[in-house]
Amino acid sequence: MATYELSNPPTTHALLGGRLEGITRWLGWLLIPLGLLSLWAALLYAPAEETMGDVYRIFFYHLPANIGGFVLFFIAFAVGIAYLRTRNPKWDQWGLASIEVGIVAAFIGTVTGSIWARPVWNTWWTWDPRLTTVTILLLTYAGYLMLRGAVDDPERRARFSAIYAILAFVNVPLVYFSTRIVERTVHPVVFGGDNAEAMGDMSLTPAMNTALMICMVFGILLLIWMVFRRVQLAQREAEVEQMRWQMMEAPPNG
Repeated sequence: MATYELSNPPTTHALLGGRLEGITRWLGWLLIPLGLLSLWAALLYAPAEETMGDVYRIFFYHLPANIGGFVLFFIAFAVGIAYLRTRNPKWDQWGLASIEVGIVAAFIGTVTGSIWARPVWNTWWTWDPRLTTVTILLLTYAGYLMLRGAVDDPERRARFSAIYAILAFVNVPLVYFSTRIVERTVHPVVFGGDNAEAMGDMSLTPAMNTALMICMVFGILLLIWMVFRRVQLAQREAEVEQMRWQMMEAPPNG
């Protein structure tokens, strides 16, 4: 069994953990007024959409959740490469946190999209290219969590997880370009494209753009806060796991 040591000496590890905890605490307090501001911007400041009315307002949380999930999956891809290059366990902890929170964000994006689709598409779900690729993405990253649960050795688990996170990232550009490559799709392309077949397509007014930016900042910072909290938990889990391995390898008394 390969030794899986803490990523830093105890004093440095405690210092970095304390700094991260302080940042997380202040970020948590900041999120309270920012969350209230985002609700005001999405529900009151932004005007009703010309065609869809008020139902489109879920878009202000649907889009940040999806973008945040994609960013977190990219971070997992990057730290997976970093782990394979350095074998530093801290990158494994950041990869795990990014994927777990990324799955939550992508799931929120899928659920809010389904709620939005019901009055616009007249159905909760359709096997549109965007929805199909998102489903594949969620199942792929769920497999990442299953892989981690199936490997006991910490070093092998981190190595396999890093490789898996790198390979799984191919799903992200597939989801992004699905509405741009496939012509017959009902999903609108909000930025950088136009699709005559899309149902629920819309144009954003300046007030809508402002509300979207406020909600985007809140959504991204909320996901960052969740990742920080998950990394702190992963650090403690690694300490407990290291002690467990040390006890298992220690010679019996007497």
